[in-house]
Amino acid sequence: MDPGWRREQREQQRRLQKLREEAAEYYREQGVPERLEETLNALFPLRPADLYGEMANYFSKFSKAPVICRVVGRKVLDGLGLPTLEVEIYCTVKNYEKRLSSVVISSHFQVPENALPEAAEAEEKERNDSVNTAVKWVNESLNTMLRDLEPTDQCQVDKMLGEYFTTKVEEQKAIQKQEETAGAEATLALPSCTPSATSLTGKKKASKPGKKMSVVQIMIPPAEPAEPVLCGSSAIGATSLAVAKAGATISHIPLYSHIALLKHDQESPKEMTLPIPMFNLLNSEKISSAKLKLVKEVMLIPPVQLSIEQGIERVLDINKEMVTLLDPPEKASSSQQGDGKKGKARSTEKKAPPRALKRISHLGCLVIGSDNIEQLLLLIQKACTKAGLELGTDMYLAINCSAHELMDYAKGKYETLTGTFKSPDEMVDMYVDLIKKFPFIIALIDPLRKEDREQWNNICCALHSKCYLIAEDAATNISRLKTDENINLPTCSGVVLKHINETKVSDLIELTGLLDGCWTGCQVYQVGRSFEGRKGDQMQPPVCYRGRTDQEWNTTKM
Repeated sequence: MDPGWRREQREQQRRLQKLREEAAEYYREQGVPERLEETLNALFPLRPADLYGEMANYFSKFSKAPVICRVVGRKVLDGLGLPTLEVEIYCTVKNYEKRLSSVVISSHFQVPENALPEAAEAEEKERNDSVNTAVKWVNESLNTMLRDLEPTDQCQVDKMLGEYFTTKVEEQKAIQKQEETAGAEATLALPSCTPSATSLTGKKKASKPGKKMSVVQIMIPPAEPAEPVLCGSSAIGATSLAVAKAGATISHIPLYSHIALLKHDQESPKEMTLPIPMFNLLNSEKISSAKLKLVKEVMLIPPVQLSIEQGIERVLDINKEMVTLLDPPEKASSSQQGDGKKGKARSTEKKAPPRALKRISHLGCLVIGSDNIEQLLLLIQKACTKAGLELGTDMYLAINCSAHELMDYAKGKYETLTGTFKSPDEMVDMYVDLIKKFPFIIALIDPLRKEDREQWNNICCALHSKCYLIAEDAATNISRLKTDENINLPTCSGVVLKHINETKVSDLIELTGLLDGCWTGCQVYQVGRSFEGRKGDQMQPPVCYRGRTDQEWNTTKM
């Protein structure tokens, strides 16, 4: 036999022996023999039908925690067909890439029903620019920055997102400062050639004798400037929420439970308060065709003892009756055209319900114009009666007043009806009378501007035991509570916290903790459009599910 062949065979055996020793050492270091023995001993008495499946489940407990391997942003269309941002989180799970979550974030942009073409075009451009910038942030910077992080480490993820956003804000401030400096230099370089009003006319035009000059005597707090929104900021909030959803998926628990654990330092709370749904019934648009301007939205709140399914059934019944009542009178009486003149005269004497100015709003609810709020509420009451329900017992109402849209700053008053103006103090008296007359209204949203803090105090003192007073627009600056605990918020039963733009999950958790300390009577928690209010009341506060629920994150109290 060839000696060379023998040497090669012995060398191969030595290599195999060395590999066996290395493999044994590797598996021994990983504890595989002990764990395999434990698995076999534990499964033998059970004799499972799927032995290898049970072994896989057992060993999966010892696998490495999933880490983020890819973050994907893309431009999608929301429920209104408008562009918005979607973020997807991909993780390395047991050596394989897996898509764990996807989020479509709500937008701060509003959709005005009767906007001018120029304004609508400008807002559309701004929205597209914001979404495109957000997509770029996600696919480039955030994708690289978050790689290899664990999705369950929400604090670390949000910390890095916050630092990135701060950097972008500073960059934007530097750009604006450069532009302002360049603009100031250009202005100084140009000679002033604009004549004054006096030089154009020679002298000031004297006022006619006996004519009084109109001077606004009413002093009201000026409107606070709107908080600036950085273009692309939705990338921060969307990515934070997408990571939270991925963390919940990894932990095999619902999102609300995952967030509750984050808030309570991984200790499960003893109890959770389920939200009560609110449903949009009517939009009362503030346009010239309708006299009533006070009401923007009317929402239905089912009683707390009903299940979600039962509440939805009642809402559908009421909505069906509303559609019937809002049918034009000529359609409803078309079957009676053959009647005599006496019958026609009798039918015309009946007061027809207010007509719908538009059948359906962009959010999918009925739109109606009314002469006054009593007419609107009586119509809803009639629809409930036809559905066999009683307002105040079988269903309740909430009204979104959006009072900040009603202020006429020239007069210093709110325009509640066309040509009818009320001062902030008169608004308080009006709401007190309204709740006294219609006690089935249990929530008012934005009944006053956020600047009218004295009147917020007055209305809360008058109605706190009868009606929930919710600040939505009046609480837009509540995010500053994180840095300034002395921020002057209006006195109210609850606030609306929105998950939009750069708002991170950790921000919402921190804010709810701060609010728990600010309000002893009512702690409100909202993500998207939901709130949770005072405990101990017979009628538990509602949580609002409105608009595009597929883009909103609604959760229980944590």
